[in-house]
Amino acid sequence: MTRRDFLCYAGFASADVVWGFTSSASGRTSHSSTRRTFEVTTQVEVLRPSGMTRAWLPLPLAVETRYQTLDENRIDAQGGVARRVTQPVDGLAMLVVEWPENVKPVVTVTSRVITRDYDTDLTRSGTRSRRDDSATLGHFLRPTRFLPTDGVVGETAKRITAGAKTDVAKARAIYEWIVDNTFREPSVRGCGVGDIRFMLESGNLGGKCADLNALFVGLARAAQLPARDVYGIRVGASRRGYKSLGTATNTITKAQHCRCEVYLTGHGWVPVDPADVRKVALEEPTDVRQIDDPVDRARTRLFGSWEMNWIALNFAHDVVLPRSAHEPLPFFMYPQAETAAGRLDALDPDNFRYEIDALELMSPDAEASPP
Repeated sequence: MTRRDFLCYAGFASADVVWGFTSSASGRTSHSSTRRTFEVTTQVEVLRPSGMTRAWLPLPLAVETRYQTLDENRIDAQGGVARRVTQPVDGLAMLVVEWPENVKPVVTVTSRVITRDYDTDLTRSGTRSRRDDSATLGHFLRPTRFLPTDGVVGETAKRITAGAKTDVAKARAIYEWIVDNTFREPSVRGCGVGDIRFMLESGNLGGKCADLNALFVGLARAAQLPARDVYGIRVGASRRGYKSLGTATNTITKAQHCRCEVYLTGHGWVPVDPADVRKVALEEPTDVRQIDDPVDRARTRLFGSWEMNWIALNFAHDVVLPRSAHEPLPFFMYPQAETAAGRLDALDPDNFRYEIDALELMSPDAEASPP
């Protein structure tokens, strides 16, 4: 057993613990060489502890990707017992911390993450086959609690993709349908819940990223395209000219954002983000005199491309929190906590306070890229 494996499963009293590794992904490059390094610090405090207090914090993606490498996690949970739990098939890593009664529950996690812009040239014929990744692709075709693939979801997917002969054509048809038929609803709490059956049966296609991108994932799976939500958080300003798709300050507590990927024969995993097209349409100023319309530009870029001023956390659905007394989460993008009085509302700062800050570190290619 390696030291890293031991730290994944062992419990310990934590003062200042570092979990770090150098991934072989650091030697890879995507089609874009743009590289950024971010240090993200999350501090969680339970303001009204009662009995044993537990907290669960999402950590950066636990698997290698073309677009992200984890450098290290530093943990400080004085008086508590902390352990790291992983679920590799979903890229999931979480910090679980327990404090006994009469100990102030505070934990701080600092992660250093390297990102690279993620672009796929879909005009070129690729060679990647589903057989190359067959061990995990079935996992990303399955239905989940909020992502069924039968009934209205299956019927809608069949209608949207009628006549499409290739994986790329099917995925693009679903993407364009979502951009054309959904809208961003600012009144939705947090990032939404992603209940796509309700959305399609009710005809209410408004929501936020966890709703609109879940709709893409569910429809893609119903069309037999492996797809996955990628839950994460925006950590820096956009270099592509979109104020709404980046952060304005170092405090990113409310900057959570869900993206998605679809597996296309010949290309492998491909980034998409129809929800951000709807966000641009709602929030970016549009001058009718402009030749280069920001919504059209986003619509073109976000089928096959992500700007990596954002870090990925995991692909997980129906997440069971270890030693929790309550039901699984639809997804795991926000810190969670429970006391003897029950599970706390992760979006209620009066009972459960947390702050997330991001600092971009200097890198050799720090100059802005053209939009």
